[in-house]
Amino acid sequence: MSIVIEARSLSKRAGRATLLDNVGLTVAAGEMVAVIGPNGAGKSTLLRLLSGDLRPNTGKVRLRQRDIANFSPRELAAHRAMLSQHISVSFPFTVEEIVQMGAGERGAHETGVLVDAALEEVGLAHFRERQLPTLSGGEQQRAHFARVLVQLACGEAEHGPGLLLLDEPTSSLDLRHQIDLVEAARRRAAGGTAVIAILHDLNLAIRFADRLVVLAGGKLTADGPRADIVTRETIRDIFEIDAMVHQADDGVPYVLPQSMRAIETGI
Repeated sequence: MSIVIEARSLSKRAGRATLLDNVGLTVAAGEMVAVIGPNGAGKSTLLRLLSGDLRPNTGKVRLRQRDIANFSPRELAAHRAMLSQHISVSFPFTVEEIVQMGAGERGAHETGVLVDAALEEVGLAHFRERQLPTLSGGEQQRAHFARVLVQLACGEAEHGPGLLLLDEPTSSLDLRHQIDLVEAARRRAAGGTAVIAILHDLNLAIRFADRLVVLAGGKLTADGPRADIVTRETIRDIFEIDAMVHQADDGVPYVLPQSMRAIETGI
């Protein structure tokens, strides 16, 4: 598989605080990688560095074998699409207008089919004329995901499979739409897109990702297949909780967290 994104020795500081410390990561076309770890571990910082939105203090990011610092904003938009953690839209754009923004300068006559398909995929076709601020938080998140899918589709039509970055994409979604979203990302990976998603739900990450990358304290502490990463010891070390790890009928592990008291008392 061809390498889509490669990070070498990334470090990022904010004043005296080290947000990310000497992190390396490589993701190939068709891979779906979940980034997990406690709050403040550096996960969003890593994604912003991989997207080109932030520049590292040390280290480099290469997108398609090219230094990401050498891409123009327009070129970056054609090769990678990112759903950020916090998106605020105060203007009364309709859902359809928001999704159409993913097409950039392309006109609606060129990309109408892509917009229609994205709205259908996220279950918002019947809300296309609604103004975005009138929707619930979860519905707004799905609209922005549809926008990102249109951006990705436009770029891939010209350049081939690209990079999809998702920063806590399920945070406002109910259980059904969480699964719908990660399944949509999984379909992109099956089509050759490299997908990197920050997921706080461990079981969602385990179920849908090919690899798990663990960050803690700004450092990459583990990177590998779910069977290697999802152990009682790893979860205890990273999240400071006890947990039972079981296997579903299809062999995929799942986690049943215990309380903080369990780790403190040794129960």
